[in-house]
Amino acid sequence: MEETALFQMALGLVQPWKVVSAAFDVKSSCLNVHIDFPRGSMFNCPNCGVPCKAYDTAEKKWRHLNFFQHEAYLHARVPRVNCNTCGVKQITVPWAREGSGFTLLFEAYVMSMVKVMPVNNVADKVKEHDTLLWRIVHHYVDNARDRADYSAVSRAAFDETSARRGHDYVSLFSDLEGRRIIFVADGKDSSTVAAFAADLLAHGGDPAAIAEVCIDMSAAFIKGTADHLPNAQITFDKFHAIKLINDAVDKVRRSEQKLRPELKKTRYIWLKNSTNLSQPQLDSLESLSKSNLKTARAYQMRITFQELYCQPTREGGEAFLKKWYFWATHSRLPPMIEAAKSVKRHWEGILRWFDSKIANGFMEGINSLVQAAKAKARGYRSTRNLKAIIYLIAGKLELQLPM
Repeated sequence: MEETALFQMALGLVQPWKVVSAAFDVKSSCLNVHIDFPRGSMFNCPNCGVPCKAYDTAEKKWRHLNFFQHEAYLHARVPRVNCNTCGVKQITVPWAREGSGFTLLFEAYVMSMVKVMPVNNVADKVKEHDTLLWRIVHHYVDNARDRADYSAVSRAAFDETSARRGHDYVSLFSDLEGRRIIFVADGKDSSTVAAFAADLLAHGGDPAAIAEVCIDMSAAFIKGTADHLPNAQITFDKFHAIKLINDAVDKVRRSEQKLRPELKKTRYIWLKNSTNLSQPQLDSLESLSKSNLKTARAYQMRITFQELYCQPTREGGEAFLKKWYFWATHSRLPPMIEAAKSVKRHWEGILRWFDSKIANGFMEGINSLVQAAKAKARGYRSTRNLKAIIYLIAGKLELQLPM
């Protein structure tokens, strides 16, 4: 009696449910807890809530939290009720959700672990097939997203990340104010913005209320924004703008090193800021900068371009950018000239930063988290699984897990 009363309290059961036995199976090393209800017990109809008697029952089993190192299972007769209004209905037991073979507490335990470790590892730890655990993850993530309210979203950022090796991508859409991922779309074309706008509407938001977006210079994102977010002003992410110039510098270096072997193995010297260089790298940079190198000239243009974002006003920034543009287009360095022309094509969006002061920096951090999670898991079998993990680690969802 004392043993069953202990499990009764531990499981938080209330009438008419009662623990009738708890036995340890030595052969299977499992604890089996049996739950039942007295004859004539009443249960509320799951549709209308009217108390009804049991119509019939079916034996069911649920995996519960381990008892020390041993697996534990709950067993119970689950009744159907015959409601005068709704007909015969299956009731839901208080310790598990409908259709699940796990207790609510077991699912909460799983969800706490999948936030910090790959699902495959969790599956090994709890000795369950990972497919079953993915069903738990999708249930709680999908339900949390269904409840999510995006009515206050007015500033958004877009970025893409690789879903798996090759050319498979997903696009991430974030709420800049809430610093959270609010939508993940397959691919990286303009249709992803259409999907984002539709999802925003489904969660109480309004595409017309998006006043600012921060994106890279992707033609697809530019077109998608123009087509589906009619009032959004575009700011081109400053980190992507700087990367554009960095890539041009590296093209200059790769071309020049064919004739100047001293440039070999110096790539990161020209692409990192001096504050991030080691002392030997700083010494090499100083030595090479004294040589008459095209790469050194391109490097000076890169360093100068970064100073754009230190200008105090938009007017000052535009004057500064005009001077830089003239310098770059007259440099006789084709990669720098091409980069400058790209800057010219995206002129207004680059200068928009002085008004919006928004950037995708935190998105890059999220991208790193996603790629790290993907690497730990050695990839995901489906894009749906990857999306669920992104929402889980970066969506700030209210999962409403049982305590």
